[in-house]
Amino acid sequence: MDQFRPRDEQYGVREIQRGIDDLKDFMDRYLRGRGYWFVILIVIILYLISGFYIVGPGQKGVVLLFGKVWALTEPGLRYRLPWPFMSRTVVDVAKLRREEIGYRSDRGRTRSVPAESLMLTADENIVDVHFFVQYRVNDPVKFLFGCLHPVRALRASAEVALRSVVGQNDIDHTMITGRAEVQRDVAKYLQNLLNNYDTGLKVVQARLLSVDPPAQVQEAFHDVVRALEDKQRLKREAEGYMADVLPKARGQKQQEILRAEGYKAQRVIRATGDVARFKKILTEYDKAPRVTRERIYLEAVEQFLPKTRKFVMEGNSSRVLPLLPLMGYEKPGSIPVPAKSQPKAPARKKGN
Repeated sequence: MDQFRPRDEQYGVREIQRGIDDLKDFMDRYLRGRGYWFVILIVIILYLISGFYIVGPGQKGVVLLFGKVWALTEPGLRYRLPWPFMSRTVVDVAKLRREEIGYRSDRGRTRSVPAESLMLTADENIVDVHFFVQYRVNDPVKFLFGCLHPVRALRASAEVALRSVVGQNDIDHTMITGRAEVQRDVAKYLQNLLNNYDTGLKVVQARLLSVDPPAQVQEAFHDVVRALEDKQRLKREAEGYMADVLPKARGQKQQEILRAEGYKAQRVIRATGDVARFKKILTEYDKAPRVTRERIYLEAVEQFLPKTRKFVMEGNSSRVLPLLPLMGYEKPGSIPVPAKSQPKAPARKKGN
């Protein structure tokens, strides 16, 4: 059969046989029959040394004894019995992992996956959602043995949670007003599913990367979004104007109230003074009614005719005529009134 083997293969087999024969000669010559025990000892030592393993930072080791979980080991140099007694698996529990739903990113480029991204909202609109989840291993035992394919379970659960939450909200809430709320609901729903499936995974972040209508009606939806943004902007401007006008109106209101209160206090004080003055006048009037009455009359005339020259006369008004002109002068064009003639003195007789 050797004649049918390739020449290189025949050469390799002969070299291996020659090395084995040289090893046997060395053992027979120097170890004198104890070579087999020496080889067995070396094999046992190497077998025991194979039980050492290293758990790196941010990792945990899961040690199995005959296929059953025996212990969890922390970072450092560790030892366990070699196979087939014990086996170990090191799991990175600090690494932040990521799964993408509705799209795939590769070398800075994003490719949409319509089978995952297109979903129905509560108001029967279709949206194109790009969503990603960041997670890490929380329980390495469940991650290894709780679920057959934990990463696949996470991807399927993320899609289920996203479709369920988006299907419970209308398109405006999902795209604009309630985006943060949708993210929180999806993260909570997804974590519950992962716990039910015993995946041992913990959701660190769940975020909506983009929520857009389908490409066929995208421009129309963008017009609606811009209109809603303008509405919110005008609303904020109106609220700002209100915040500017209302304090001024309140200030004017308080000013008018204070002014009215001041006027009220002024009128009350004046009325109180008038009452006090009237009481004093009444007291004086009771003492001398005629004098007080004339004084009040003169004061009233002085008050209502401040710029008119006045004359105070006694007796009957018919006696005013002989006393004209009162001012000591005559106005141009006026008719002079002759003075009352005085009786002449009798003339003296001569000789008296």
